[in-house]
Amino acid sequence: MKRFDDARVAAVFKAYPPGLRARLVALRELVFDTAAKTAGVGRLSETLKWGQPSYLTAESGSGTTVRIDRLKNRDDGYAIYFHCQSGLVDTFRSIYPDTFTYEGNRAIVLAAKDRLPVRALGHCIGLALTHHLRKKSGSKKA
Repeated sequence: MKRFDDARVAAVFKAYPPGLRARLVALRELVFDTAAKTAGVGRLSETLKWGQPSYLTAESGSGTTVRIDRLKNRDDGYAIYFHCQSGLVDTFRSIYPDTFTYEGNRAIVLAAKDRLPVRALGHCIGLALTHHLRKKSGSKKA
């Protein structure tokens, strides 16, 4: 597991119920692994935004912020959040119509009891982390 550089982020993870914490830690690892394997992303910054663990491409500016958190007042699910005006969730919905449950134009919702769809979710994360690069180049390619 990647070490926490920000004590506030570590405290948020520590406060999650144990079963949900394991799921969110796995999602966090997927975000970092995807960033490391995706050209142009560079090192991620991990911080809190709106009290949620958030991952920014501060070094490269290649993408939009990705946030993760448990579902509000629930222990049975968690989500990965994207900027609601980016159009990313609509893109994910068109590529993976039956793979995920979506919350409007801002999130992929995951059930704590289900296996993490690593390949598909990694693809979505990679698209978010390179969103600005694609906008600059004029490419809509997913």
